[in-house]
Amino acid sequence: MQELLKDKVVLVTGGSQGLGLAIAQAAAREGARGVAIVGRHEDKLATAERSLGEFAAETFSVVADLESPGEAERVVAETVNKFGQIDSLVNAAGVTTRGALEDTSRELLGQHLAVNLVAPFMTMQAAVSDMKRRGEPGTILNILTMSMHGGQPYLAPYVASKAGLAAATKNAAYSHRWDRIRINGLNIGWTQTPGEEVIQKTFHDASDSWLTEASASQPMGKLGQPDEIADAVVFLLSERSGVVTGSIIDWDQMILGTHD
Repeated sequence: MQELLKDKVVLVTGGSQGLGLAIAQAAAREGARGVAIVGRHEDKLATAERSLGEFAAETFSVVADLESPGEAERVVAETVNKFGQIDSLVNAAGVTTRGALEDTSRELLGQHLAVNLVAPFMTMQAAVSDMKRRGEPGTILNILTMSMHGGQPYLAPYVASKAGLAAATKNAAYSHRWDRIRINGLNIGWTQTPGEEVIQKTFHDASDSWLTEASASQPMGKLGQPDEIADAVVFLLSERSGVVTGSIIDWDQMILGTHD
């Protein structure tokens, strides 16, 4: 442990499982005094909170459906009410329900925009307000996707929402650089999570051996790993990442713009 987030209060949306939980665990491991996690299901949050019990950080769970108006602002307000402040925000919650341009309904597009763009926009707004109110620096990290560069045909609403969040990330970083609030985004690639397991079997008729086959198809012989990504997130939240702000970083084994 390097205590990269010593005494910080960190809020992680989507923190009840997968990548979000790995980020919450990494933040606690690196000395955060308070870690708030947000999820839709109370039972998953309870399990996640127990997994954080091995660390000294005080944990706080907030049940919320970020698709609903006002929920994003509420989770920040409850975190500030609990810990007195918020130093770092990670927007890891997201939906990846499949849809192509021709078959995406207005409702499906609306869900993606609500969870993947509107909710993180509003959590950023609320977190920045608290940081400015206290006159303190802060950090925000938005989990994005390599697919925001264009993506597969069946990810049309996902791509649209995440590309919007990437632009909002840079705009917010530029707007609040003089407040010493650093805001960055991480474009992750294909990642091994419980949610990806569900997606593969629900939408792609994947067999039980899908992960072995998928890993073999990748240059590094594996999909992205939540704990490795979490380490990168903690670094970007910490003072060790220095002056970096407004960066959208491709964190993947596929290299954009290259081909055989």
